[in-house]
Amino acid sequence: MKHFALNGQTRQVGNKATIKAFRKEGLVPCNLYGRGIENILFTVNEKDLKGLLETPYSHIVDLTLDGKDSCTVILHELQFHPVKDNCLHIDFLAVDDKRPIAIDVPVRFEGHAVGVQKGGKFVPVARKLRISAVMENLPDDITVDINNLDLAGKIKAADIKIDNVSVLTDKDSVLCFVKTTRNVDASAVAAE
Repeated sequence: MKHFALNGQTRQVGNKATIKAFRKEGLVPCNLYGRGIENILFTVNEKDLKGLLETPYSHIVDLTLDGKDSCTVILHELQFHPVKDNCLHIDFLAVDDKRPIAIDVPVRFEGHAVGVQKGGKFVPVARKLRISAVMENLPDDITVDINNLDLAGKIKAADIKIDNVSVLTDKDSVLCFVKTTRNVDASAVAAE
Protein backbone atom coordinates (compact mmCIF):
# COMPACT_ATOMS: atom_id res chain seq x y z
CA MET A 1 0.00 0.00 0.00
CA LYS A 2 1.14 3.54 -0.73
CA HIS A 3 2.71 5.63 2.03
CA PHE A 4 2.18 9.35 2.56
CA ALA A 5 4.52 11.55 4.64
CA LEU A 6 2.83 14.19 6.80
CA ASN A 7 4.24 16.70 9.28
CA GLY A 8 2.30 18.13 12.23
CA GLN A 9 2.74 20.37 15.27
CA THR A 10 1.40 19.32 18.67
CA ARG A 11 -1.11 21.63 20.32
CA GLN A 12 -2.86 22.04 23.66
CA VAL A 13 -6.56 21.46 24.31
CA GLY A 14 -8.38 24.61 23.20
CA ASN A 15 -11.84 26.11 23.12
CA LYS A 16 -13.86 26.95 20.00
CA ALA A 17 -12.10 30.28 19.54
CA THR A 18 -8.69 28.57 19.51
CA ILE A 19 -9.86 25.99 16.97
CA LYS A 20 -11.33 28.75 14.75
CA ALA A 21 -8.02 30.62 14.92
CA PHE A 22 -6.18 27.49 13.73
CA ARG A 23 -8.55 27.13 10.79
CA LYS A 24 -8.13 30.80 9.81
CA GLU A 25 -4.36 30.21 9.65
CA GLY A 26 -4.91 27.31 7.23
CA LEU A 27 -4.33 24.61 9.85
CA VAL A 28 -6.51 21.56 10.41
CA PRO A 29 -6.96 20.34 14.01
CA CYS A 30 -6.21 16.62 14.35
CA ASN A 31 -6.35 13.90 16.98
CA LEU A 32 -4.14 10.81 17.18
CA TYR A 33 -5.11 7.78 19.22
CA GLY A 34 -4.53 4.06 19.23
CA ARG A 35 -3.48 1.04 21.22
CA GLY A 36 -0.76 1.78 23.74
CA ILE A 37 -0.54 5.56 23.19
CA GLU A 38 -2.19 8.54 24.83
CA ASN A 39 -4.33 10.84 22.72
CA ILE A 40 -2.21 13.48 21.00
CA LEU A 41 -3.70 16.73 19.72
CA PHE A 42 -1.91 18.38 16.81
CA THR A 43 -2.42 20.48 13.69
CA VAL A 44 -1.37 20.00 10.08
CA ASN A 45 -1.25 22.45 7.21
CA GLU A 46 -4.36 22.16 5.04
CA LYS A 47 -2.26 22.33 1.84
CA ASP A 48 -0.17 19.35 2.97
CA LEU A 49 -3.36 17.23 3.13
CA LYS A 50 -4.33 17.68 -0.54
CA GLY A 51 -2.34 14.68 -1.73
CA LEU A 52 -3.93 12.53 0.96
CA LEU A 53 -7.56 13.67 0.69
CA GLU A 54 -7.93 14.33 -3.04
CA THR A 55 -7.25 10.81 -4.26
CA PRO A 56 -9.39 7.69 -4.48
CA TYR A 57 -6.59 5.61 -2.92
CA SER A 58 -6.09 4.82 0.74
CA HIS A 59 -2.69 5.47 2.28
CA ILE A 60 -0.59 4.48 5.23
CA VAL A 61 0.49 7.82 6.73
CA ASP A 62 3.99 8.30 8.11
CA LEU A 63 3.25 11.08 10.63
CA THR A 64 6.06 13.20 12.08
CA LEU A 65 5.16 15.45 15.01
CA ASP A 66 7.30 18.48 15.94
CA GLY A 67 10.02 17.27 13.59
CA LYS A 68 11.08 14.34 15.80
CA ASP A 69 8.34 11.88 16.87
CA SER A 70 7.34 9.61 14.00
CA CYS A 71 4.59 6.98 13.87
CA THR A 72 2.57 5.01 11.36
CA VAL A 73 -1.13 5.93 11.21
CA ILE A 74 -4.22 5.67 9.01
CA LEU A 75 -7.11 8.06 8.49
CA HIS A 76 -9.91 7.05 10.81
CA GLU A 77 -12.49 9.82 10.55
CA LEU A 78 -12.81 13.04 8.55
CA GLN A 79 -15.10 16.02 9.05
CA PHE A 80 -15.76 18.45 6.20
CA HIS A 81 -17.50 21.84 6.09
CA PRO A 82 -21.02 21.31 4.69
CA VAL A 83 -20.82 24.24 2.24
CA LYS A 84 -17.15 25.06 1.59
CA ASP A 85 -16.16 21.36 1.56
CA ASN A 86 -12.82 22.03 3.27
CA CYS A 87 -11.52 19.66 5.94
CA LEU A 88 -12.44 20.72 9.49
CA HIS A 89 -11.03 17.89 11.61
CA ILE A 90 -9.21 14.57 11.20
CA ASP A 91 -8.88 11.60 13.53
CA PHE A 92 -5.85 9.40 12.93
CA LEU A 93 -5.47 5.86 14.27
CA ALA A 94 -2.00 4.57 15.18
CA VAL A 95 -1.30 1.15 13.66
CA ASP A 96 1.22 -1.60 14.20
CA ASP A 97 2.81 -3.44 11.27
CA LYS A 98 2.32 -6.79 13.06
CA ARG A 99 -1.43 -6.41 13.71
CA PRO A 100 -4.19 -6.50 11.06
CA ILE A 101 -5.42 -3.11 9.85
CA ALA A 102 -9.03 -2.51 8.78
CA ILE A 103 -9.09 -0.05 5.89
CA ASP A 104 -11.20 0.91 2.85
CA VAL A 105 -9.52 0.11 -0.47
CA PRO A 106 -10.74 1.27 -3.91
CA VAL A 107 -12.33 -1.26 -6.25
CA ARG A 108 -11.24 -1.28 -9.92
CA PHE A 109 -13.36 -3.11 -12.48
CA GLU A 110 -11.47 -4.74 -15.35
CA GLY A 111 -12.67 -6.36 -18.54
CA HIS A 112 -15.77 -6.32 -20.76
CA ALA A 113 -18.88 -7.99 -19.39
CA VAL A 114 -20.58 -10.59 -21.59
CA GLY A 115 -23.95 -9.10 -20.64
CA VAL A 116 -22.94 -5.70 -22.02
CA GLN A 117 -22.05 -7.31 -25.35
CA LYS A 118 -25.58 -8.76 -25.38
CA GLY A 119 -27.08 -5.27 -24.94
CA GLY A 120 -27.15 -4.87 -21.16
CA LYS A 121 -25.71 -2.00 -19.13
CA PHE A 122 -22.85 -2.38 -16.63
CA VAL A 123 -23.61 -0.68 -13.29
CA PRO A 124 -20.81 -0.26 -10.73
CA VAL A 125 -22.24 0.06 -7.21
CA ALA A 126 -19.28 0.05 -4.81
CA ARG A 127 -16.24 2.27 -5.13
CA LYS A 128 -14.48 0.91 -2.03
CA LEU A 129 -14.28 -2.34 -0.12
CA ARG A 130 -13.42 -2.65 3.58
CA ILE A 131 -10.65 -5.19 4.14
CA SER A 132 -8.35 -6.31 6.94
CA ALA A 133 -4.73 -7.45 6.65
CA VAL A 134 -1.30 -6.83 8.11
CA MET A 135 0.40 -3.80 6.58
CA GLU A 136 2.70 -5.71 4.22
CA ASN A 137 -0.27 -7.54 2.62
CA LEU A 138 -2.52 -4.49 2.06
CA PRO A 139 -3.19 -3.95 -1.66
CA ASP A 140 -3.36 -0.48 -3.28
CA ASP A 141 -6.65 -1.43 -4.91
CA ILE A 142 -8.77 -4.49 -5.58
CA THR A 143 -9.18 -5.56 -9.19
CA VAL A 144 -12.50 -7.23 -10.03
CA ASP A 145 -12.68 -9.19 -13.31
CA ILE A 146 -16.08 -8.62 -14.94
CA ASN A 147 -15.52 -10.59 -18.19
CA ASN A 148 -17.90 -13.44 -17.20
CA LEU A 149 -20.68 -11.15 -15.91
CA ASP A 150 -23.83 -11.96 -17.90
CA LEU A 151 -27.22 -10.23 -18.12
CA ALA A 152 -28.72 -9.78 -14.63
CA GLY A 153 -25.44 -11.08 -13.17
CA LYS A 154 -24.00 -9.66 -9.95
CA ILE A 155 -20.66 -9.67 -8.19
CA LYS A 156 -20.92 -9.56 -4.40
CA ALA A 157 -18.32 -8.95 -1.70
CA ALA A 158 -18.44 -12.69 -0.91
CA ASP A 159 -17.03 -13.38 -4.41
CA ILE A 160 -13.80 -11.47 -3.68
CA LYS A 161 -10.94 -13.74 -2.66
CA ILE A 162 -7.46 -12.33 -1.95
CA ASP A 163 -4.57 -14.20 -0.31
CA ASN A 164 -3.81 -13.06 3.27
CA VAL A 165 -6.64 -10.49 3.18
CA SER A 166 -10.04 -10.69 4.90
CA VAL A 167 -13.00 -8.89 3.35
CA LEU A 168 -14.94 -7.06 6.10
CA THR A 169 -17.66 -5.61 3.87
CA ASP A 170 -21.01 -7.40 4.29
CA LYS A 171 -20.89 -10.57 2.16
CA ASP A 172 -24.24 -9.74 0.51
CA SER A 173 -23.14 -6.25 -0.62
CA VAL A 174 -23.31 -5.96 -4.39
CA LEU A 175 -20.18 -4.48 -6.01
CA CYS A 176 -21.52 -4.35 -9.57
CA PHE A 177 -24.15 -5.87 -11.85
CA VAL A 178 -25.32 -5.92 -15.47
CA LYS A 179 -28.77 -4.43 -15.89
CA THR A 180 -31.15 -5.66 -18.57
CA THR A 181 -32.15 -2.80 -20.87
CA ARG A 182 -35.34 -2.24 -22.87
CA ASN A 183 -33.57 -3.22 -26.10
CA VAL A 184 -32.67 -6.62 -24.64
CA ASP A 185 -36.25 -7.10 -23.35
CA ALA A 186 -37.72 -6.25 -26.78
CA SER A 187 -35.36 -8.62 -28.61
CA ALA A 188 -36.19 -11.44 -26.13
CA VAL A 189 -39.93 -10.95 -26.75
CA ALA A 190 -39.34 -10.91 -30.52
CA ALA A 191 -37.30 -14.12 -30.28
CA GLU A 192 -40.17 -15.87 -28.45
